[in-house]
Amino acid sequence: MRILETLAQAPEGLPLSALADELELPRSACHRLLADLTRCGYVRQVRAHGDYALTTKLPALGLSYLGGAGIIDIAQPIIDRLADVSGELVRLALVDGDRLTFVGKAQGARSGLRYDPDMGIDVRLSCSAGGHAWLMTLSEERATELVAHQGFGSPKEFGPKAPTTFKALMKVLEEDRRRGFSMMTEMYAPGMSAMAAPVQRRGQGTVGVITIAGPLMRLTPARMQVLGEPLVAAAQQLALASASSPFFSHRRHS
Repeated sequence: MRILETLAQAPEGLPLSALADELELPRSACHRLLADLTRCGYVRQVRAHGDYALTTKLPALGLSYLGGAGIIDIAQPIIDRLADVSGELVRLALVDGDRLTFVGKAQGARSGLRYDPDMGIDVRLSCSAGGHAWLMTLSEERATELVAHQGFGSPKEFGPKAPTTFKALMKVLEEDRRRGFSMMTEMYAPGMSAMAAPVQRRGQGTVGVITIAGPLMRLTPARMQVLGEPLVAAAQQLALASASSPFFSHRRHS
């Protein structure tokens, strides 16, 4: 699984030596695992005796799972409407254990600078609007536990205004709770803004978050305040609609 996760971040492929070094595995063991994954159809060699890369089998499984669970069919119309209203990138991330992962999106920007990061990544909780929207619904103890497990990351992984201590993070989360949604500028990346609201189901807690992200020159703090009401409304609509998805029917509060 660590091999799959590492290759997912390198679509161009990685040589055996780099992959083994990254995972701190003996090259012989890494080669044996890659051979098994290749035989099962999850990994291919980009060229003979060359780099290893993922095939489309793994993402196809993910899409099949999400489709069968009804998540995208339920969420997409709501995401699309919010993207039209905001004129920015709108994404849905789902809580799964200790992780928050983006699974759906709609791009509302029709021209100019577009912010559109890769899907399927685990959200950095300490410096992302989606992460804050989830953390603000948890106890301080649980929020601290999740961030401690994931870490704050290195300076290259967050923006200049990101909280880098638990004290600073808790102060931001308290402001988010009073507002009812998270809001940040240049915490995730320089020149970028984002906001998010939790999707909460009665008896299950937060099952996901819906986010709006875009360039700071368009998505200003004043603009985000205006978008707060439609953002929260979309989160509430998602919570109601999720009742028809088998994915959410057996969820438990994290």
